[in-house]
Amino acid sequence: MRPALILKILENEYLGTRAGHHTPVMLWGPPGVGKSQMVSQVAAHHAVPMIDIRLSQLEPTDLRGIPFRVKDLVEWAIPAMLPDATRHGHDGILFLDEITSAAPTVSAAAYQLILDRRLGAYEVPPGWAIFAAGNRQGDRGVTYSMPAPLANRFSHYEVETHLDDWAAWAYAHGVDERVIAFLRFRPELLFDFDPAHNPVAFPTPRSWEFTSRALAKFLDHPEVLLGALQACVGPAAGIELKAFIENLDNLPDIDAIVAGQPVAVPKETDLQYAVATALVGRAIRAKGSKDEKSVLGHILDYAGKFPSREMGVMLVSDMQRAVGERMFSLPQFAQWAKQVADVMIFDLWQKPAAKTG
Repeated sequence: MRPALILKILENEYLGTRAGHHTPVMLWGPPGVGKSQMVSQVAAHHAVPMIDIRLSQLEPTDLRGIPFRVKDLVEWAIPAMLPDATRHGHDGILFLDEITSAAPTVSAAAYQLILDRRLGAYEVPPGWAIFAAGNRQGDRGVTYSMPAPLANRFSHYEVETHLDDWAAWAYAHGVDERVIAFLRFRPELLFDFDPAHNPVAFPTPRSWEFTSRALAKFLDHPEVLLGALQACVGPAAGIELKAFIENLDNLPDIDAIVAGQPVAVPKETDLQYAVATALVGRAIRAKGSKDEKSVLGHILDYAGKFPSREMGVMLVSDMQRAVGERMFSLPQFAQWAKQVADVMIFDLWQKPAAKTG
């Protein structure tokens, strides 16, 4: 399932704690697809704490607590990491990460916590949602087969990569626009993981974020730039990205486009992706400024000039996800929409599933 839809599910499951309708959620997927990040995004959206417990690093007593004697009885000391309404607040998210990497004795200790929301005398506060995540068997991670009693305590969703969803997140979180443009040009490289080849560095949504950081640090150091890119996404993808960036010297004048001056659309497909991505970045930077309507209008005018209408649709769709519905009221949007009326536009008139920034 694509990340935007999983975000909707997590949002509603979190809100379901308030009505007593919450069901614990298990997210499955290979490394680097953003499972943990989506959970933290929901917590940030509601400004509530997220307690991240890595079950793979625990012993059974770490979760159950340590026994101690009180007269003739044995009681259990409640672990401080578990949600407590007094210390952590009445609402939040308990996130059990790497649950498929936990030893069977540890996952067995989690049974009661997940389904009954309690461990012995301890109870999870009613406003806390329980989410979990883990890798699938075959993802070249340390995984155990999830026992049926534990699996039956969750609703299960498999996280898929989706370029539009990742691009919306990337724009909102300041990922280098050249990385976004490259993946628009080579979408199959958003996630390219083959466990049979035992790679160390490979393309994932997470490693492309690392690549963006590498560009910020090493772009002015050409002697190490290629090595830094390859260290994040692997040898082949690193070479392709570096070649793509070097070709951006032929990019048309973006300032002239947003100023409404006549600028020809480049013939090369990779440069068209780069122009479209750069214009979305300009739309984001103009958001809320006195020049916003003018900038958005000129970008919409330029979107209609692409030889491929699908390229213009991609540009306008990304821009809408980034700046919202304010552009719908512009006369340039109506003119552009007439030109692409017979082209399918996915999600263009829908609000994002969750706030991303």
